[in-house]
Amino acid sequence: MELILKIDVEGVGFKDDLVNVKNGFGRNFLIPNGNAILATSSAKKVLAENLKQRAFKEKKIVDDANKLSKKLLALEIKIKSKVGQGVKLFGSINNIDLQKALVSGGFEIDKKQIIIPGGSIKQLGKYNANIRLHREVSVEFPFEIIPDTK
Repeated sequence: MELILKIDVEGVGFKDDLVNVKNGFGRNFLIPNGNAILATSSAKKVLAENLKQRAFKEKKIVDDANKLSKKLLALEIKIKSKVGQGVKLFGSINNIDLQKALVSGGFEIDKKQIIIPGGSIKQLGKYNANIRLHREVSVEFPFEIIPDTK
């Protein structure tokens, strides 16, 4: 089944992408939830016109995302956490904790845009997170987890 996505759907595609999905997934999930529309010939023509108009605006957005990625890489984040014996943490650090640290550093980034390999971190040390600023711009962001000395 050929559909045009109205929003970003993880594992399927991004907004305004023309995708092929299984009939049941399209009929029972994507279309009823308003995530996609059928890709008829008239819908494809409307999509082509919208994409043409948006191409210029998209270039500016990509440039802004690239500038933001350079500013992010200049930022040094150290997240404090309670530590048990050795390097093991009480609890864990995940994308929400990193997002809070980025907000305190002056960057408004949604937690859904931050991907930490493995989902959570349970030891002290230096790590990298993948931050997706735009569908074409993604940055490997280094950060460090240090012990809370309280």
